[in-house]
Amino acid sequence: MPATEADAEHTKVLEFGLGDGTYCLDIGVIDEIVDAGELTRIPNSPDHVEGVMDLRGRTTTIVDPKTLFAIEETGPRERIVVFDDDRVSEGGTVGWIVDEVFQVRDVASEDVDEGTTADDEGVHGIVKSDDRFVVWVAPDVEADANVEIDGSGGDASADESAEA
Repeated sequence: MPATEADAEHTKVLEFGLGDGTYCLDIGVIDEIVDAGELTRIPNSPDHVEGVMDLRGRTTTIVDPKTLFAIEETGPRERIVVFDDDRVSEGGTVGWIVDEVFQVRDVASEDVDEGTTADDEGVHGIVKSDDRFVVWVAPDVEADANVEIDGSGGDASADESAEA
């Protein structure tokens, strides 16, 4: 069954924009994509938590992945990628606010360079595309990991900063 073997080597990913960079997530961890709406801020919440919103009767925690990955560029923050509760263990419904959503596409395992990100928390690899790089990130990266990804999607390094 060559078709089944070929299918096993491909993963569907959702490409989205954060600042000037393009990132992707395995589509299997995503429940839905919704327009960004009004958020309710939570006092004393961590910096990466933007607030909560009511999403069809579920209180959904909205996280800013730019804070998690130390991305400084700004953008329109138009969409929310909501994760599947069963696939991502955050203790409730969680979504990431992203600048825009581009496309869903198949990624072949040979197009993913994991060597450049082997020591980086929250980064699966760099997806090589025709004329660009796409950073494949994990939805369950912890805020204290302090992962820093530059806007080009090429380099990732740990950033240990002390707060006063």
